[in-house]
Amino acid sequence: MKEYNQVTLPNYSYVFNFESDFIHQKTRTWMQDNWTLGFYYVGAYMVFIFGGQYLMQKRPRFEIRGTLCLWNTLLATFSIMGACRTVPEFICTLTHHGLYHSVCVPSFIEQDRVSGFWTWMFVLSKLPELGDTIFIVLRKQPLIFLHWYHHITVLLYSWFSYTEYTSSARWFIVMNYCVHSIMYSYYGLKAWGFSPPRQVALVITSLQLLQMVIGCGINMWAHQLLQQGVECHVTPFNVKLSIAMYFSYFVLFARFFYKAYIAKQSNRKSAPTNPDYPLMKSKVQ
Repeated sequence: MKEYNQVTLPNYSYVFNFESDFIHQKTRTWMQDNWTLGFYYVGAYMVFIFGGQYLMQKRPRFEIRGTLCLWNTLLATFSIMGACRTVPEFICTLTHHGLYHSVCVPSFIEQDRVSGFWTWMFVLSKLPELGDTIFIVLRKQPLIFLHWYHHITVLLYSWFSYTEYTSSARWFIVMNYCVHSIMYSYYGLKAWGFSPPRQVALVITSLQLLQMVIGCGINMWAHQLLQQGVECHVTPFNVKLSIAMYFSYFVLFARFFYKAYIAKQSNRKSAPTNPDYPLMKSKVQ
């Protein structure tokens, strides 16, 4: 592997005490000892969502708008902070050290305490993010496969990858923070009673699709480097797992995009010219 003792770090205007006190070795040791707990959390999650749906069949939906507002606001704030604290390291690495370093050297954990802390927070956050589904179940909203599949696989993969300090995760973390900043802000505005333009939802799904394309590209390049014997801090098993995961996300998000935006638009164009049609459709929704 290339030497990276003299890694150029971003010039942060301010570093918080909890960031400067971050010791990555301790968190890695904890995750190595405990990452398999994720399977228990996922098991409990699956029991809750499907058991909860069964119990809610004959019950009225819960009106928990206030809690939903707080939840989305907290997640939006967390994601924005995570993006603001990890993007500078990402840009600095690409600018001063290039693409290879950004994919194959885990200096964002080992050398930069700010980025390292928010990487740790990102990994841990995948557990409370399972709470998104609680609102879907209690409010009796449709629960699609993409939603719960994405939640459980991201949690398990993130926790496992942290034990290995998977270097390509630099890309995945920054992309996820940025997309979630927009997504949870959008959900938060809707929960507070605002009505963002429909195009915002389309942009969010498009960004999610782009995220999957980039994720697949980074993984395939890392896999190619490993096959060529180039040293890269990602295991062959991990990169294959990540390719399979990102590709499955791409297929599912593409299917969702088609059904949510393209198919619906076609249905609207082919709808009968009835002045009451839009009103009737809005009542169904």
